[in-house]
Amino acid sequence: MSDKRSTVDEMVGELHDGMTVGIGGWGSRRKPMAAVRAILRAGTRDLTVVSYGGPDVGVLCAAGRVRKVVYAFVTLDSIALDPHFRKARQAGSIEAMEIDEGMFYLGLLAASQRLPFLPTRAGLGSDVLRVNPGIRTVRSPYEDGEELVAMPALPLDAAFVHLNRADTHGNGQVLGPDPFFDELFLGAAARRFVTAEKVVEPGRLLDEGPVQTVTVNRLMTDAVAEVPGGAHFTACVPDYERDEPFQKAYAAAAADPDAWSAFEARYLQVDEAGYRAAVQEGSAAAR
Repeated sequence: MSDKRSTVDEMVGELHDGMTVGIGGWGSRRKPMAAVRAILRAGTRDLTVVSYGGPDVGVLCAAGRVRKVVYAFVTLDSIALDPHFRKARQAGSIEAMEIDEGMFYLGLLAASQRLPFLPTRAGLGSDVLRVNPGIRTVRSPYEDGEELVAMPALPLDAAFVHLNRADTHGNGQVLGPDPFFDELFLGAAARRFVTAEKVVEPGRLLDEGPVQTVTVNRLMTDAVAEVPGGAHFTACVPDYERDEPFQKAYAAAAADPDAWSAFEARYLQVDEAGYRAAVQEGSAAAR
């Protein structure tokens, strides 16, 4: 079995303008923010971002790298709506496909199973179909003849997820209480990238948790990178909680162009080592 170790910059180097990119985690939890920052550094743009959205979507929208967002929500959890995404949405600077959370799940599942769609009752009787006229309905071929929403597959050119642990073969582990969705993003993608707080030798994942915590298998993964703090400022429990003061500063900066320019210069227009140093400096100053 191959050694799949790589770096975030090598992973992002496979992207090109106009791709559809899935970003794992959900809300402000276990987001692959180091990969998002690398996308900013690489200058990749005109992206379609597919996400249970959080600051990943907000940061990319603020930088003007997004053409379209496919999402069920874009939240910071303790802050209801990412303000940078709100600004882009209200300004009409991005296209949007907003769907029910269950529909989003089924779209990824259909792509993972290489199906064109999956049927669901979600969306019926709501404005989801009105604002997404491309989503169609189908009628059950059985005696019930029920009309159902045909949720189309959401195939991805690439997907990034961040996990607590991974091994060198690409198996991945979630040790926190939220092991949701990441395997679907990887399954729906042509190129599958995993970042992890720690990369261990094969056979060592069960040292920290039972087999049920290994949610990603090596067949879902093309490359893996060890990135301690790679989800910051979102939560990656049990390794660390969300950095609430940093998140508040990120959100507050959206209200003022000068404040956002200063935030970008300090935290986003630097390499990953510069980002970590700036975070540590800010934390020390706040104490």
